[in-house]
Amino acid sequence: MIDISESVMQFLLAFVVVGPLLGAAAALLPAPPGLKGKSPEQAVLRHGVTVTGAVLIAAIVLALGFDHDQPSRMQATTDISWIPALDVRIHLGTDGISLPLLVLTALLTFLCALYSYFKTPAGPTPKAFVALLLVLESGTLATFAVLDLLLFFLAFEMVLIPMYFLIARWGGEERTQAAWKFILYTLLGSVVMLLGLLLVGLKSGTFDMVALATDNGRSLTTSVQVIAVLAIGIGLAVKTPMWPLHSWLPDAHTAAPTVGSVLLAGVLLKMGTYGFVRILLPVAPDGMRTFAPYLAAFAVVGIIYGSLACLTLAKQGAKGDLKRLIAYSSVGHMGFVLLGIATMTPTGVNGALFANIAHGLITGLLFFLVGALKDRTGTTDLDTLAEKTGAALYGKAPRLGGLLAFGAVASLGLPGLAGFWGEMLALFGAFDPADDLSRPTFLTFMAIAAFGTLLTAAYMLIVVRRVCMGAAPQEGPKLADVQMYEFAAWTPLVVLTVVAGLWPKALLGLTDPAVQQLLAGGTR
Repeated sequence: MIDISESVMQFLLAFVVVGPLLGAAAALLPAPPGLKGKSPEQAVLRHGVTVTGAVLIAAIVLALGFDHDQPSRMQATTDISWIPALDVRIHLGTDGISLPLLVLTALLTFLCALYSYFKTPAGPTPKAFVALLLVLESGTLATFAVLDLLLFFLAFEMVLIPMYFLIARWGGEERTQAAWKFILYTLLGSVVMLLGLLLVGLKSGTFDMVALATDNGRSLTTSVQVIAVLAIGIGLAVKTPMWPLHSWLPDAHTAAPTVGSVLLAGVLLKMGTYGFVRILLPVAPDGMRTFAPYLAAFAVVGIIYGSLACLTLAKQGAKGDLKRLIAYSSVGHMGFVLLGIATMTPTGVNGALFANIAHGLITGLLFFLVGALKDRTGTTDLDTLAEKTGAALYGKAPRLGGLLAFGAVASLGLPGLAGFWGEMLALFGAFDPADDLSRPTFLTFMAIAAFGTLLTAAYMLIVVRRVCMGAAPQEGPKLADVQMYEFAAWTPLVVLTVVAGLWPKALLGLTDPAVQQLLAGGTR
């Protein structure tokens, strides 16, 4: 780690949040100030790579300058009065809970910009594409950095419009319907969430998330906490997405362009689960205890439902779409995150945060790979893919087939890879939940969720068998193997998946002290 002054840390965090927004405005200028290209379109795409690269460097330096001996303390804080009448402040900061999500968001957005530079989605002008990508990055990063409830809501909503247009303008078949479904679901959930946030702020006298976490619900009656958790939880559950509020997700993923799917799965879904940890657990603990068994029940239903949906899609002759299958797998994986949160224990919440990062890395890689398959074959239909590859992707494009198999086994939670630790810790948390929760109930949830891991292994191995394994046909069109720009975009995700699996302490050492303090009553 490096020694960086607090003022520089403040600047870095502010730049991480605001930099992409400034870059988006610059991208719309007649001649964006990025590196020159052979054409205006190439110049603006290079501008996107430059801005997202600068933000990623700033996020890495911020992580290196972070005081890892005190991960529970808010660092790089900025606190400026914005609306004095409501005591709304421009309050930024990061701790061991939000820092990994900031770095993950900056990394995935940079990799998407780099991938798009070489493989531009077909559609309108790249200027709009790059600007929307940068606005999306700014809103996501702001969600993980702000410490005021109203600013959190604004950042939470800021990502909806760019993602809507990325799906509607650059998506595939039925993109308009999928985009409208996405925006309507999330907006309706957000309206209810806003009412809950206002209730908390007005009843407690502050919208400051640090002050509210330190108060630990003492200024809110149990009935207020219950109402607040219900209202805020609905908005967060839609974004997560939690069964049965998930139905917008498969359509959005199926229609979205490759980079849209990567960012939607990799970072946007994490905004919902982050809100559960950052707001509801410390601010309304009594309300969370009331709803924890129900949250866990919905989580395990989501695990089984998502796995069964994937198993159905993976069956031969089922006209299964590989992109849709991975989207449904996210419902199951995020169920483990919600189960960990519902245990209200350090073990479960740490597992949820670890699973968040692991899901972002692994599912981001899988959507990149599916996008590459579609570029080469023109389809993501499993039956058609099997016909075009001869069910022998290993033989036709061995590196691409190997990466797909790697992503599949990482997604099913193979020990030694990142996907294992989050799910295991969530199950451990359910084995011994918080004192006020029914242990027999959570043991039942644990058993059901554990069965879900077996279903996950089943459908992922079926996908690998159907697409990758078999004798390579002597005749038929050749498939291009992994290109250099694809290696550049995918290698960081592979490496981090292995590193997080072999060295989980690197992440848990950040989150655990912050989670311990959050559950004990506050964040300093």
